[in-house]
Amino acid sequence: MPDTTMQVDNLETQDSMITEVRESVAKLCGDFQGDYWRKLDRDQAYPTQFVKALTDAGFLGALIPEEYGGVGLGMVAASVILEEIHHQGCNAAACHAQMYTMGTVLRHGSDEQKKEYLPKIADGTLRLQAFGVTEPTSGTDTTSLRTVAVRDGDDYVINGQKIWTSRAEHSDLMLLLARTKPLNQVSKKTDGLSVFLLDMRKAKGNGLTIRPIRTMMNHATTEVFFDNLRIPASNLVGEENKGFKYILSGMNAERILIAAECIGDAKWFTKKSTNYANDRNIFGRAIGQNQGVQFPIAKAYAHMKAAELMVYHAAKLYEAGKPIGEEANTAKLLAADASWEAAEACVQTHGGFGFAEEYDVERKFREARLYQVAPISTNLILSYIAEHVLGMPRSY
Repeated sequence: MPDTTMQVDNLETQDSMITEVRESVAKLCGDFQGDYWRKLDRDQAYPTQFVKALTDAGFLGALIPEEYGGVGLGMVAASVILEEIHHQGCNAAACHAQMYTMGTVLRHGSDEQKKEYLPKIADGTLRLQAFGVTEPTSGTDTTSLRTVAVRDGDDYVINGQKIWTSRAEHSDLMLLLARTKPLNQVSKKTDGLSVFLLDMRKAKGNGLTIRPIRTMMNHATTEVFFDNLRIPASNLVGEENKGFKYILSGMNAERILIAAECIGDAKWFTKKSTNYANDRNIFGRAIGQNQGVQFPIAKAYAHMKAAELMVYHAAKLYEAGKPIGEEANTAKLLAADASWEAAEACVQTHGGFGFAEEYDVERKFREARLYQVAPISTNLILSYIAEHVLGMPRSY
């Protein structure tokens, strides 16, 4: 028989650690209140102080093993960190890529790459915040990307373009996906793609150009151009032409972590809605006494709780090394829908004040809307579930 006492002790230890992580993140976020984020939003500025504080506290090195100077936590703890950041009204979009790109480097990077980069990422000397996958002509049809990397002696020469490469202006490294074998020479479209760990410090001005894109939310996103950019062959991650499957593991991690952020947003909106509904008195009583106000908030809360279960189920499967395509996509779908539902309820509860900058609702509303589209749209998730889970014909 299994030792149930040991299992209980392990669960209690994990619960205690998770509680400690939540409390530590909440305390840190207390130094970055709404006025900090409102100013950044107006200026479309990067939250440098916030990112530095997270780095100094070790949170951005959560998934980096202790042997490389990280904290050595798992996907569950990493999800809790990002969830709590959003629960406190902050925004992890400025730095979350450092977590979801980490799996690709840890699982497929060489020993030399890990020794060279991971300790510096962990202590904040280097930032790995850029993920170069999406292109303007192919969008989410990743296998049709046109950026190419051609081997030339001890180097690769890269040409092409990426778009929606967030944080490129504030990152030292980029995880880049490029085609190394022409599409017409592979038996499967997923073959012939390779991953590179690009040192952007050396590349800027030597074939790499970054142009910022202003958006409806402060997301520090850009388009990136590669013009005969020469990089060492040692920057290749894993095997040449096998990069698509490496990126997939990173994409699943991305979906889980961003789903956790959505859970945090939903909790923030619901708390904001509840407090306002209890405090706001019209016609001689709190508006929260009206079922027309109560029910949308309560329904959004219930949907958030269900989504939360799926998010952490997917995170645990990821930690166990299990296939998680279905779970990661479902978690992202449910969590994004839950956060958006809570956001709409929050705006409706606040009425006109929901559009006032000082309440922070309109800022968080814009931020939450992004995750109906990115990093993968809800429609594509539904297509994935229909085809790969339910066995229906491919719809696109």
